[in-house]
Amino acid sequence: MKRVIIHVDMDAFFASVEIRDNPKLKNRPVVIGAKPHERGVVSTCNYIARKYGVHSAMNIKEAYRLCPQAVFMHGDYEKYRRISAELHHIWETYADITEYIACDEGYLDVTRSVRNFHSPEELGLLIKARVKAETGLTCSVGIGYSKSAAKMASEEKKPDGFFVIPDRESYCKLISDRDIRVIFGIGKRTAEKLNGYGIYKVKDIITKSKQVLEMFGPKHGSFILNSALGLDERPVIHYDAADAKSLSREMTFQKDQRNFGFLQDVLLILARNVDERLKKRGLYGRTVTFKITYGDMKSITRSQACESTNDGYEIYKMAVELLRKIKRQPVRLIGLGMQNLSKDYIRQLSFADLQDKKQASGMEQGIGQLEQRYGVDLSLEKMHSALGYLYQVVEEMAGRP
Repeated sequence: MKRVIIHVDMDAFFASVEIRDNPKLKNRPVVIGAKPHERGVVSTCNYIARKYGVHSAMNIKEAYRLCPQAVFMHGDYEKYRRISAELHHIWETYADITEYIACDEGYLDVTRSVRNFHSPEELGLLIKARVKAETGLTCSVGIGYSKSAAKMASEEKKPDGFFVIPDRESYCKLISDRDIRVIFGIGKRTAEKLNGYGIYKVKDIITKSKQVLEMFGPKHGSFILNSALGLDERPVIHYDAADAKSLSREMTFQKDQRNFGFLQDVLLILARNVDERLKKRGLYGRTVTFKITYGDMKSITRSQACESTNDGYEIYKMAVELLRKIKRQPVRLIGLGMQNLSKDYIRQLSFADLQDKKQASGMEQGIGQLEQRYGVDLSLEKMHSALGYLYQVVEEMAGRP
């Protein structure tokens, strides 16, 4: 049976919610994250602000320099979670399986449920209409034969867009003559490497597939090549938080890493990933787990008990302490995770709990510093764009002198 996948992505979600709730903000650039005099990064901004060059994960002071006339606001994340629940209820009404990438974005497998409608287009437009009618917000909807195609389709007409890529032929025809960076997972440094081999357009990836595989190895090279060919069999997977006993993220390097300062930077990125997944699922963990595989394939795992937390920066600091205690020799793989997960927050209130904003600020500042140091885009928008993006961006960082 031919699959039908819908990708729904809310348009500048946090900023759009604030504009909806305060009509005076309409037609003004709006930046969510922090005030101009504060430390922090841009969480998101509306499309008016983006015209001035402002984007997610940008340093607030840089955003202010580019667009001083913007309205700078702190986010009301509890409100966003409530609205996210409303959105999920709408989407789940029509989907056989839902997979949420973020609070404002998800894949819907509608292969069976679409039979109740005249066409996939009718269903996609109905979802858009319900979102607008019930929340007052716009979304971009893409329909495709795969997750990659659906994601590409939703990006095609943003904001408030609607687009369909029904098959591989349509996908390849759409992107063949486009710049290689249209493929999710190809960042600046990867593009530069490909350009060095005369690969500028997506079709060049296909004609020079051998060079691509040699450059990036079988794993990531195949990911890039398959993306160019429109090959994507990944299923839409629903996550049931009640079944989770642990949650982790690992990173395998193309070349063994000797720089423990770099490994510490990678831990921060992994901690942010773990943080987001825990919070999205409403989970707290009571054990930090840390894993290293050395170049000789010997692996070690360390763990540290802690009070209930889903704070990424707190997890990161504990992981750094574990990293400092291990033998310093070339590392092939690094991993970070949480165990003993629960939906219950169990800990005694302490002074540290009053520092939540400081912890969040620490994560934001740390990520911002990594972006400046390595010249990479670590925005959540980018991290959600493709399965291989996290892997790719870390390899770009490793390649810097």
